[in-house]
Amino acid sequence: MVKLLKDEIFVCIDCESTGLEPKKDRIIEIAVASFTLDQVVESFESLIDPECAIPQESQKIHGITAEMVCGKPKIAEVLPQVLEIAKGKIWVGHGIDFDRALILAEAKRYAIPCSFEDQPFVDTLRMARLYGESPVNSLQQLRRHFNIAAEGAHRAMGDVLVNIEVFKHLVKSYQTTKELLNLLQKPIRMRTMPLGKYKGRKFDEIPMEYLLWAEKKDFDQDLLYSLRLEIRSRKKGGNFSQAGNPFNNL
Repeated sequence: MVKLLKDEIFVCIDCESTGLEPKKDRIIEIAVASFTLDQVVESFESLIDPECAIPQESQKIHGITAEMVCGKPKIAEVLPQVLEIAKGKIWVGHGIDFDRALILAEAKRYAIPCSFEDQPFVDTLRMARLYGESPVNSLQQLRRHFNIAAEGAHRAMGDVLVNIEVFKHLVKSYQTTKELLNLLQKPIRMRTMPLGKYKGRKFDEIPMEYLLWAEKKDFDQDLLYSLRLEIRSRKKGGNFSQAGNPFNNL
């Protein structure tokens, strides 16, 4: 039986960390909320003592200092409760691969039973690309785009609550969980370059040399797909400026 989105229980998880390398960096704050499209069912949040230094660059992003995490629980004390709340539910997150990788690394580090790798998940960053009507797809830009109240940017529970509201807006045109998950199995064609020196530019405005360089990088599937589509189009003469130039192939 196909399950409707309105009948589904989801779980949104967000982590703040010491850095951007999941296998090396540590969680310093974690928040989780199970929810339906109507309400938050259960939630939990905690600062975490990472048992290591928090780099200044990271502190500038989330504002979490060593003093704030001193005496707080270790991740091994908290993670089983988070995973229990998440058990059997569809995960929702913005750039969720990073949070999943962080949690998996911590679970392996402390031999905590963890089976969420097989659970379905929805990345609201990719959903926003599919939606295509926000000029920028960061969580805070989407919050402003949908007129969602601020909840404390770059702190775990604030981001979870905003993410839930963004998710509700992004699923309005879908009826079933299956429909949504099937769409997200396919790569999404992006409208503009999301990063680097040509950030915000349409792909057909980016020099070919840069496209060829970028498509060899370890970017996510949507960006690689979009880069390669543009490269293929140019090579076939699909670019207007190329097609209209009689000297292009000389």
